[in-house]
Amino acid sequence: MDALDLPDERYVRVLNDLARINLVTMAQRPTLIFIKHIMNLTADDTRPLRLLDVGFGQGDMLRAIAAMARVHGRPVDLVGVDLNPRSEMAARAASDPHLPIRWVTGDYQALAGQGWDIVISSLVTHHMTEAERLCFLHFMEGEARLGWLINDLHRQRLPFVGYPLLASLLWVDPIVRRDGQLSIARSFRVGEWQSILAQAGIREARVRRWFPWRLCVERIRR
Repeated sequence: MDALDLPDERYVRVLNDLARINLVTMAQRPTLIFIKHIMNLTADDTRPLRLLDVGFGQGDMLRAIAAMARVHGRPVDLVGVDLNPRSEMAARAASDPHLPIRWVTGDYQALAGQGWDIVISSLVTHHMTEAERLCFLHFMEGEARLGWLINDLHRQRLPFVGYPLLASLLWVDPIVRRDGQLSIARSFRVGEWQSILAQAGIREARVRRWFPWRLCVERIRR
């Protein structure tokens, strides 16, 4: 889907289809619960909660966070960063411009030192090389004042076999079907994440399973 010769219109359609898959599979739930927990821990803090979403795609996660923050009356300063400029185009087209979200095209490392409370990512780490994952873990550990969360897939046979059926039922773009199966195959299991964390020297993070077929790595500092 990141092929340079892919037309912009189809790229946006692919991201929109991925957002539909995320909705059906409750992909946002672990992240929203994590952030709500931090909101509860910091309920006496009246400052806007500064959150960085690395690899925001179509922006559906940040919009869900903005909606939750509005319901709970918590001020937030949300920033999404993505390497692909077409992601910013898709996210802006799908978002109310009055939401407290800033879309940035570029490398997340350029946003170091900007006082982040929370750093999150969704469906990103399985695309990284081993060195890139370690760098990302060190970035989150060093930059997130309150905590960080990796929301990704859990590599199992059932979702690998069953995903094409779900993709067919939802009439998604063929790229979404192919890339979805590939993403499941490239994702991790609990023991593998524990080894990655040990290699990064991070002992306080926790690996959690979430229904259906999600594996999250979370770190909370309170």
